[in-house]
Amino acid sequence: MKRYYFDHSATTPMHPDVINAMLEVMQGPGGNGSSTHAFGRAARGRITAARDSVSAALGCKSSELMFTSGGTESDNIALIGAARAQRRRGRNRLITSAAEHHAVLHTCQWLQDEEGFELIMLPVDEFGLVDLEQVKAALTPETAIVSIMHGNNEVGTLQRIEEIGALVAESNAVFHVDAVQTLGFIPYSLNHMPVDLMSFSAHKINGPQGVGALYVSSGVHLDPLQHGGLQERKRRAGTENVAGIAGFAKAIDISVNEKEKKQPFLDKLRMRWIEMLAEGIGPAGVVVNGHPTLHLPHIVNISFIGIPTESMLMNLDMAGIAAASGSACTSGSLEKSHVLKAMGVSRERLDSAVRFSFGLGNTLEELEQAAQIVIDIARRLSKQG
Repeated sequence: MKRYYFDHSATTPMHPDVINAMLEVMQGPGGNGSSTHAFGRAARGRITAARDSVSAALGCKSSELMFTSGGTESDNIALIGAARAQRRRGRNRLITSAAEHHAVLHTCQWLQDEEGFELIMLPVDEFGLVDLEQVKAALTPETAIVSIMHGNNEVGTLQRIEEIGALVAESNAVFHVDAVQTLGFIPYSLNHMPVDLMSFSAHKINGPQGVGALYVSSGVHLDPLQHGGLQERKRRAGTENVAGIAGFAKAIDISVNEKEKKQPFLDKLRMRWIEMLAEGIGPAGVVVNGHPTLHLPHIVNISFIGIPTESMLMNLDMAGIAAASGSACTSGSLEKSHVLKAMGVSRERLDSAVRFSFGLGNTLEELEQAAQIVIDIARRLSKQG
């Protein structure tokens, strides 16, 4: 049976060049970057080269980039580390949105419950956008951090982070952005953006799982969450994942070089996918969730009206099609999407939503094949309903 992988928002296949870059490290002599001998210096050199490469691609200083184990750790370090540092300045208010990734939502909730911070949860509109006026109204002299994701992992909606960042800067609070889904799709020049902290992950851009990065603007203070060593400028103790970091750097390099052709192609795949499903099932049976224009090129969230999400996903899986009901961190449960709930979509849209996300290896030909399979499944399930 032919299989179709349309869940790139959850994780992406590693690029062959990334694998080769990692193999070069793993098959070579070992070395701890903190050791002073030649092997340690060689490992340190690889980390430094990777840091220089990634920071150049992101438009920031090398000293402003720290490597982590992925997006979740980057979010945790940013929020907890900055919140604790900001509290010493008399700031104890956190602001985020109801449509954030759980790595942000659960961390903010923990800071409220366990460390006494005040948490303001901003709503989003029917398209998943945060209202700028509501951000402005929520900002006070006590605001420590504002955390708004750039591209939503479930519906693909892009937030206006430049405008939000400008408002946050006026209040002298810290602005954190989860950019896990936008890395490789949106060009960044961080030294010219009103952003203080930004989280990234390698496995969303055809890099390895278990490695990520956090941009920490010069002058922003973070209390470290881990102790025991001086790695990452004393901000994250622990021996660095040299092979993973090398793979991350290669994945970033590939993303930068291929972005100009990758983005239009993925846009084409996304639009064609919507068109084929609407034509085959009927426009009344297919509703796209998210913003009509401010969206990522590779994510589309579709409600198959009248067909329960669980039934559709089970049938897609049996037919060889990988899709999801939402975040990979929660899609193993039957809980409905908190993002769609925050957007206030109707119950019939909430109960029938499926996320498809495209990337490396997907072709227009296989989308056309898979679309017919989805159409057949939808027609069959509709008759059963």
